[in-house]
Amino acid sequence: MLKSISENWPRRGLRIVGVTMAVAGFGLPFVVTFDGLSEQGHRILSVFLMAVVLWVTEAIALHATALLIILLEILLISDQSVFGAIDGFEPDPYATYFASLAHPVLMLFLGGFVLADGAARFKLDRSLARVLLKPFGTSPRLILLGLMLVTAGFSMFMSNTATTATLLAVILPVVGTLPAGDRFGTGLVLSIPLAANVGGIGTPVGTPPNAIAVGSLAEAGIGVSFIGWMMLAVPPMIVLLLVSWWLLTRMYPSQADSIELNIIGQFETSIKGRMFAVVFAATVGLWLTEPIHGIPSAIVGFMPVVVLVAAGVVSTDDLRSIQWHVLWLVAGGIALGAGVAKTGLDTWIVGQINWSSFGATMIVALLAVLTLVLSTIISNSATANLVVPMTLSMAASSTVGLGATRAVFFVAIGASLAMALPISTPPNAIAFSTGAVPTKDLAIVGVLVGVSGLVLYLLLAPLLFTVVGVDL
Repeated sequence: MLKSISENWPRRGLRIVGVTMAVAGFGLPFVVTFDGLSEQGHRILSVFLMAVVLWVTEAIALHATALLIILLEILLISDQSVFGAIDGFEPDPYATYFASLAHPVLMLFLGGFVLADGAARFKLDRSLARVLLKPFGTSPRLILLGLMLVTAGFSMFMSNTATTATLLAVILPVVGTLPAGDRFGTGLVLSIPLAANVGGIGTPVGTPPNAIAVGSLAEAGIGVSFIGWMMLAVPPMIVLLLVSWWLLTRMYPSQADSIELNIIGQFETSIKGRMFAVVFAATVGLWLTEPIHGIPSAIVGFMPVVVLVAAGVVSTDDLRSIQWHVLWLVAGGIALGAGVAKTGLDTWIVGQINWSSFGATMIVALLAVLTLVLSTIISNSATANLVVPMTLSMAASSTVGLGATRAVFFVAIGASLAMALPISTPPNAIAFSTGAVPTKDLAIVGVLVGVSGLVLYLLLAPLLFTVVGVDL
């Protein structure tokens, strides 16, 4: 028992420190007056400081912090505030903050989760992998390329965590057949989280930071369509995948001339399996053709949930397996952003720095780098929740001259490109847990791909945003 206590103490100690710092951060604005900040600003600043500490230290679960934010905003700045009304401040109804738990972006993500869960249950993911990888033959280099393209493609419409788990299950038996000392096995395993992280950039449902970005822009009255996001994100993503593939082939050359991929799996032929495949294809098709039919992507994402549940394809047990904690995390970020904007805290924080001395391009680059660094050591979702509200405020500042869509887009990109440590993203953690990827390899490749990806997006941004029609 003493051994158990000693092993768990470091984690317990960190939690105690984190909670203590969070309580101190929460109480600070109630005892210290900040010049130029309103009373409602002080109240939301307490919530913001608490959230920063808890998300960075993970003293409590990330989604627990998100729920705590919603509750505290209701108790501090809504029309049901326990501190009473504030002169000159018109609070939002408390239902506004509860509504963040059913924000349209969450419905979009819920649809993505249901489709990802069904794809695994009906073996659609493995069957598609078998079909899509077959054309790449037996050449190690081409197999690596095919694996990365398939992984990235799946991650655009499925959870990158689920995608990584699926493709690792497919490729690990192949790695086991390679000669002892063949580093190509490490390259194969490493390519999957790498491609999953990069592929998730491609769509609003690919990764939580994308959902947070789209949801925050929507709250600010700026709509970004599903296909519009893809037009901005996919072209550099493809280039980055090719660069990553080239890098892996140089760092992890194969000793074998050919490799056989024996992927076991076939399409589910039951009525439910066929129905799911049709709904899956129809949903992706509607997402990709949003400019034609005009149905918002969030409504399209909710459609498969309703259809599959009503038809009995998705059961109650299946719904229990949905990653609800991720949805709550996104909701907390949206609620925090709304509260920060409502109280004017964002304007006050931005006003503490003379941003007019920086050009718009420099600010975008600094925000992206800041997000990349933070997301390397803490959750990319938590980082996006913290940085996106401040970014929107900077964009709204008349002295900065920064486009909101452009700035928030790059914050999401920076969060997704942070992949240098096992803790940086769930795909990294899954790959690291196999024992086939040393931390040193993950760090070197993660930094190279992350930095080169950020540079690539920054260079291509002017052309992409002009083509899509977004004002830079």
